[in-house]
Amino acid sequence: MTLGPLMVDVAGRSLLPEDRDILEHPLVGGVILFTRNFESAAQLAALVASIRALRTPPLLIAVDHEGGRVQRFRHDFSPLPPMRRIGREYDMDHARGRELARRAGWLLAAELRAVGIDLAFAPVVDLEYGLSEVIGDRAFHADADVVAVLAGAVMAGMRDAGMSATAKHFPGHGAVVADSHIALPVDRRERADLEADLLPYRRLIANGLPSVMLAHIVFPAVDALPASLSRRWVADVLRGELDFRGAVFTDDLSMAGAAAFGGVLERARLALGAGCDMLLVCNDRRAVQQLLDGLAVAPAPVSALRVARLHGRGAASGPAARAELLASAEWRRCSAVLEACRAAPPELSLNGEPG
Repeated sequence: MTLGPLMVDVAGRSLLPEDRDILEHPLVGGVILFTRNFESAAQLAALVASIRALRTPPLLIAVDHEGGRVQRFRHDFSPLPPMRRIGREYDMDHARGRELARRAGWLLAAELRAVGIDLAFAPVVDLEYGLSEVIGDRAFHADADVVAVLAGAVMAGMRDAGMSATAKHFPGHGAVVADSHIALPVDRRERADLEADLLPYRRLIANGLPSVMLAHIVFPAVDALPASLSRRWVADVLRGELDFRGAVFTDDLSMAGAAAFGGVLERARLALGAGCDMLLVCNDRRAVQQLLDGLAVAPAPVSALRVARLHGRGAASGPAARAELLASAEWRRCSAVLEACRAAPPELSLNGEPG
């Protein structure tokens, strides 16, 4: 059975019968985990193993785990600094900033791979324009060249640990005030004015970026639909102009930024028609059931192959793998330097004054 195009959530820290029924449906191809699914590294590894055992090929298992305020698992996992902190270190010392970014990518990915998780939706490559509170310190920097350098270093570190990177939120979330979780952001810039936002994607794609997550943002100069549902953005710009060959994820179709464009079935059809490979539907079991009951999907072997390539690589997961990781010299080095970065004195704001 091939993997379907839906990535859904599960209720708690172990699978319920209803979760199993949903995850066994052929339209489902992945699972996204949240803090409510986590108690400890051992419990999480057991949950992941139970999800993996349901299907062949196994479902893709993902999590939003960036560092800073977006880190779903904390106890038993290393606390990572917000990416803005790494950007500030880069301003003071380019080599140290690149090293911190690479080590952050490795540590993030290695700890998740040790419990069997395939994919972290990271890094954020939105530019820090000082406008978007929902992005804020999740962004590395205001300078697109710096974002490209540091995101590339994170991607390399994740790859070394056996995990693919996902750049988000294409084509850029930093220049809008509204939070797409609760509203529909509109970016009224002309297409030519978006080149800085696209630059990190161009650089990462040239270096083998495996996947991208799309934003629920409307750019009226390009299309009346948000990027996540827009064939113009996915097929023409991302696949055509930028020559991206990897997997394309929507952001959560349950978010308000997508809800303005019809019911969940209509949103899903638009996203698939735009060329998205996998659609996230989170924290809305009723919407998931509507999709399972009413969404008709033609076989898409190329899309399924793109998603299958995102499965984690390398060592087995479980208590022994985690113990081996925590005993390694590389884990100790990465953990120490990133903890020192996280605990550093208050950073400077964008204008050079204390933030």
